[in-house]
Amino acid sequence: MTEEKNVQEETLPTEAVTAEAPVDSEPIDIDGDGLETKVAELEESLQASEEKYLRLYAEFENYKKRTRTELETEKTYRSQAVLRDIIPTLDNIERALSQTSADASLTKGVQMVYDNLISALTEHGLEKIEAQDQPFDPNFHQAVMQEKDESKDSGIVLEELQKGYKLKERVLRPSMVKVNE
Repeated sequence: MTEEKNVQEETLPTEAVTAEAPVDSEPIDIDGDGLETKVAELEESLQASEEKYLRLYAEFENYKKRTRTELETEKTYRSQAVLRDIIPTLDNIERALSQTSADASLTKGVQMVYDNLISALTEHGLEKIEAQDQPFDPNFHQAVMQEKDESKDSGIVLEELQKGYKLKERVLRPSMVKVNE
């Protein structure tokens, strides 16, 4: 009997060899519900990661679009400050041209300078705001006076007291006008 006992002690039970699970997870129970639970958890984690990625991607695309739009707007309106500074000079040249002068060559020279200046500013997007005989628009006109004229409809600009200008769609200076009551 002692021999039998020794043989049994020498014979060790064989264990099933399994793949080692990752360090941060629990061992997977192949036969039970543990595998299905683990698969469901991994699918949820994958779905959450995909949603996070898609949100970040959409946010980045919106950022790129917003930045591109801001750069285009900046490019379009970069001359705005310079044009605002030049508008009073245009007013002064127009006043000089409206004065009758005995020296026709001087008047012609000032007119040429004015025409060249207007041409250059127009190429950079400066536009005059039409006011005379137009319906009053508070976006483009600043009413400083009212007058009654029976021959015209109410709300029509009777006289432009100071020219208004805009750059593309932005008003640099509204037209100062007299409006019919």
